[in-house]
Amino acid sequence: MSDRSILVIHGPNLNLLGTREPQTYGTDTVDDHVARVQAVASAHGIRVDSFLSNSESEIIGAVQGARNHYSAIIINAGAFTHYSYALRDAVASV
Repeated sequence: MSDRSILVIHGPNLNLLGTREPQTYGTDTVDDHVARVQAVASAHGIRVDSFLSNSESEIIGAVQGARNHYSAIIINAGAFTHYSYALRDAVASV
């Protein structure tokens, strides 16, 4: 496991940031957000990888796959935040 690495996971519909309801969500894209996170992390010697999916099963796979490979996971689970017991269980297991 890399002790200086973070996996950032983006959930459903976040691929539409920048164009989806810009009056609510702004005009920054998910790539803009990732670039800012990477810039801050890089200044502290931390590597950041990013994963985006609209599929609950792919996100769960990414969480499980991150085990023993990253020192932290940050998840913006989108709508899955409200009702995904499976994702919550995957996070708890890692």
